[in-house]
Amino acid sequence: MAGQRSLADSLRWMAEGGKTFSAALAGLPDDRLDRPTALTGWTGRHLVAHVAANADALVNLAHWARTGEERPMYTSFEQRDADIQAGAVRSPAELRSWAAASAEQLDRRLSELDERQWSRPVRTAQGRTVPATEIAWLRAREVMVHAVDLGAGVGFGDLPADFLTALIDDITAKRSGAGDGPALTLTATDARDTWTVAGASERAGDPAEVTGTLAELAAYLSGRAPGPGDRPAPPLPRWL
Repeated sequence: MAGQRSLADSLRWMAEGGKTFSAALAGLPDDRLDRPTALTGWTGRHLVAHVAANADALVNLAHWARTGEERPMYTSFEQRDADIQAGAVRSPAELRSWAAASAEQLDRRLSELDERQWSRPVRTAQGRTVPATEIAWLRAREVMVHAVDLGAGVGFGDLPADFLTALIDDITAKRSGAGDGPALTLTATDARDTWTVAGASERAGDPAEVTGTLAELAAYLSGRAPGPGDRPAPPLPRWL
C-alpha cells in the first residue's frame, strides 16, 4: 500500500478527471454513443447516463453532509439501474447536457461544505459509512476510470500516476476485504510500490506475483484487462 490520500488530492483528481471525461465525451461523435463500451451490456449512452446519475447521487451525499439530513445516493439498486436504462434512451444532446449539468451541480454543492461538514459520516451505495471527504474520491474514481471506458482514446496510461497509485490502493483494499479472489503480490515496474491482496480462505497457497506499470496494474485490478499488458494473470471477480 503506497499511502493515504488527502481531501485536497481527491478534489484535484476529481477536477482533472472531470475535464478528462468531458473532453473525451466531447470528442466522441453522437453515433459512437450507440456502440458497445468496455462494460458488458453497456453502450456509450448507458455509460454517460451512469456518470451523470452518479453526480446526482453524490449531490445527495453532499446534502447529507451539509445538513445532517440523511439522503442516500439511490433509493435502491433497482432504481439506480432503471434510471440508467431510462437515461440511455435520451438523445445524445440530452445526455451531454445532463452529464455537464450534474457535474456542475456537484461541484457547487461540494464547494459549500466546511471542515466540520466534510467530516460528517455518510453512507455509500455499497452500504459503507465513510466521512464526507470520500465523496470527492468516489467522483474522481468515477470520472477517471469511465473516461477510459468511453473508448475515445483515453487509456490508463493517460491518468495521473498519483491517482493510479491511489486507485490501486483502493482496489487492493476492497479485494482483500472481500476475500473472494486469488491471493496476489503486485509490483509496479515504474514506481517503488508493492501491494498484496488476501485471497479466499479456501485458496490456500503462495500469492501469485503480478508485475506491470501502474497503468497496467490498475487496468487489471479494475477488470479492464486480463492481466498487466494483457499478459495472463489470475482471473478476478467483479470489482464494483
